[in-house]
Amino acid sequence: MHLPVNEPVETRLPVRSAEVPLRRLSAVNGLVPWRGSPCRKSNGESAPAPERQYRDRCSSRRVEPRVKEERILHNDFHFFAGIDWGSERHRVCLVDQQGHPVAERWIDHSGSSLAELVDWLRERAEPRSLAAAIEIPRGAIVETLLEHGFAVYSINPKQLDRFRDRYSPAGAKDDRRDAFVLADSLRTDMLCFHAVRLDEPVMIRLRELSRLEDELSEEFNRVANRLREQFHRFFPQLLQFSESASDPWLWTLFEIAPSPDRAAKLTEAKITRILGQHRIRRIDAKQVRAVLKTRPFTLAPGAAEAASEHALLLLPRLRLLHQQRTDLARRVQAILDQMATPTEPQSSQHRDAAILLSLPGLGRKVAATMLSEASEAIAARDYHALRCYSGTAPVTVQSGKKKVVTMRMACNKRLRNALYHWARKSILWDPKSKSTYAQLRACGKSHGTALRSMADRWLKVLVSMLRHNTLYDLQHRAA
Repeated sequence: MHLPVNEPVETRLPVRSAEVPLRRLSAVNGLVPWRGSPCRKSNGESAPAPERQYRDRCSSRRVEPRVKEERILHNDFHFFAGIDWGSERHRVCLVDQQGHPVAERWIDHSGSSLAELVDWLRERAEPRSLAAAIEIPRGAIVETLLEHGFAVYSINPKQLDRFRDRYSPAGAKDDRRDAFVLADSLRTDMLCFHAVRLDEPVMIRLRELSRLEDELSEEFNRVANRLREQFHRFFPQLLQFSESASDPWLWTLFEIAPSPDRAAKLTEAKITRILGQHRIRRIDAKQVRAVLKTRPFTLAPGAAEAASEHALLLLPRLRLLHQQRTDLARRVQAILDQMATPTEPQSSQHRDAAILLSLPGLGRKVAATMLSEASEAIAARDYHALRCYSGTAPVTVQSGKKKVVTMRMACNKRLRNALYHWARKSILWDPKSKSTYAQLRACGKSHGTALRSMADRWLKVLVSMLRHNTLYDLQHRAA
């Protein structure tokens, strides 16, 4: 069977043998023995003595790469499958230890086709001797293979694009070629791939609800902004009560009086009833009536009526989104409470969720995001993986005399936003964070840079607490 590439066979990289130590490419000498480079250390200043009680030895990287290399180089995989996934069908290519294609086929995205894929792979290899590579770490095809005992590895699409250049410098690309590149790259460079593992059912549910809550919040803000635009167009008096037009009591008030003329005729008793139903105490009926009686805009005939009708049609959507957000918040909080409860009533061990929730400035949304998006790094107590995945670790680009340190953009955006808000809130609740932020700003750091630095410090504290299984104690840190 010919190779699924257009270039000659000689242009492919030499096959790495399992008996030869891990090697790297040299532009002059070809393959040469690998000399591991020293681990990069943080350029920041050492932590003051009080903080080190929580940091322990987190600032030094654990020396484990050699063990990982030996484990991967001496694996028991005899076959490697590359899966180029698609929305309707997927391309699968199977290669042996020497990189020779053994078989390839198309499969549809359906339950019966995935079952056929499992049987097709089992006919050629045992699950423990076959590893599959795919671009995405989730989905039905990934979960199906994992449930049947196959090892699945994922890779960033940008990395796969670089691997593709090995086999086609001209930039040729098709599904058949991508499947082969995935399989052969997994065979030769397994260190660049990430082993996919299934999370616990409660973690999968928490991740789904947390992401849905963010989506509903974005949709709610979009609809609320549309309502605000209509109020600003013909009824700006209402925006004095709620600048974002997102308060439910304001919606009720507008439904009762959808025009400035009708709002000016509302009695204090009726306004008091509305405020009482929504438990509003920051403003009284007399103040509301005084604002509603101010002179309205003079618009073209029909303009106010059209804007009022538009605004009234937006209210049912806003109420539905508001109700769904409230329900989701309750569900997420119930999951966090369940995850923070000790497995044994008399156990002195604290669960990860309980340790996370004990930190100052860290609430329900941030805790749910961190537990769901960085579950593997938190379980492994891997500080360096956490800071890279969340975007707090900077990126250094150095060439010759030029050296530039920039913000890391390739990260989990939800996790980065969560750490940003955690650091921002910790200034209000933690005196040490407040003074640290003031020192960073005095040194000329921007607001965003200072918060990322604080988030990086909090990650060190978190990992040390997780390793020692202790809750946060302000007196302990300030001692």
